Amino acid sequence: MGISHSSPQPTNVKAPMVPMPSKIMICSDADISLESSFDLSGEAKCLITPGSTTSEAIDLACHQLTKVKVPIVIPTETVYGLAASAIDSNAVSLIFKIKGRPADNPLIVHVSSRDMLHSILPPSYTLSNAYEKLINSFWPGPLTLLFPVDSAKIPPIVTAGQPTVAIRMPSHSVARAVIALSRTPLAAPSANSSGKPSPTKVEHVWRDLGETGKVSLILDGGACDVGVESTVVDGLHEDGRIRVLRPGGVTVEEIERVVGENLVEEEKAPQVLVHRRDYQDEAMEQQPTTPGMKYLHYSPSVPVILLLTSDVAPMPSSTNASGLKDVLSETLDEPTASEGRRKLGIMLLSDSPLVSQVKAIDNKFDFIVYSLGPKDSPVTTAQRIFDGLLTLELQGVEMIFVEGIVEKQEGLAVMNRLRKAAREVKWISI
Repeated sequence: MGISHSSPQPTNVKAPMVPMPSKIMICSDADISLESSFDLSGEAKCLITPGSTTSEAIDLACHQLTKVKVPIVIPTETVYGLAASAIDSNAVSLIFKIKGRPADNPLIVHVSSRDMLHSILPPSYTLSNAYEKLINSFWPGPLTLLFPVDSAKIPPIVTAGQPTVAIRMPSHSVARAVIALSRTPLAAPSANSSGKPSPTKVEHVWRDLGETGKVSLILDGGACDVGVESTVVDGLHEDGRIRVLRPGGVTVEEIERVVGENLVEEEKAPQVLVHRRDYQDEAMEQQPTTPGMKYLHYSPSVPVILLLTSDVAPMPSSTNASGLKDVLSETLDEPTASEGRRKLGIMLLSDSPLVSQVKAIDNKFDFIVYSLGPKDSPVTTAQRIFDGLLTLELQGVEMIFVEGIVEKQEGLAVMNRLRKAAREVKWISI
């Protein structure tokens, strides 16, 4: 019998620290009571069932944010957020460190009430008529607005040194309760490593940040209802136009409707412009005022191919469409006998004509199909897009093909994310 010996360890040398996995605490909407109206004055009133696990979780979250001063993960209606006090530059710097986020990529600040909003804005600033309409219609909710920054209140690390700050009020009860009870506006980008798809379920956060203990606390508020980030609007220009810098959970059609309502005599509705659809601003893309404009985003660890058909958008005259089988042959090398069947992910609308093409392809490929919901429900596709990318990545596919959708309503936000995530675009004949 062999005998192994271990060398004695010097008493003055500490064993290396092994990161502890994050603590996950479940929160229930049923335990939280928030005022239903967003009044012109007054802080958000928030009551939580005493002794509940939700109460314990939110108490710990507030302690981590205000006393320990470290980021935590909170659920929102859009995606899960990595949150820290927006008025504490040291705490905010930890967000950038945890995510590996470039310093020139600004953050969105989250508030729980109009009082909190005004507490961080310049005292002389007055909301425009358009902003009043948008706030009254979409707050709390997935709409972010640009405001002039008061750098004495919001440190430059939050805004990347820009003269504006992006602010929204989330509608998720857990997020809003944490903000209200901590009495702290929170900077909170998506809770993922920079460049990856945004997490819409707690298991997405766990695999990326939780398992390795990159954060101490994750609040589990269930799956996110919206599934894509907030719409970002800039209404600060002297021409009065509303510029949509990033499409998201509030659609352009909804914004156009709201700003066109209740006009006084001879007043014209402000024009709503979408960045990269209706206008270009290269200078802003190099020095962005809001997230999601400059860097590679939303990409899993495997390549993403965006599939477009003439039903979705006009095909460029210089482009030829191919069947799905031909696209696969162009994109992938033929598998050798030893390699066997190749595992591919494909995200399709449930009523897509491409479903039949997948079934007709020979046995060289194993397809894992993820449904994006029916064609006439872009809101469903928005809810599923990030989960689909992350689910297929976890299942070990070597490439993900995603069917594009019409860029209207929530489809505009979906296609914005897919175009950023995709390595290339392929046109498919149907």
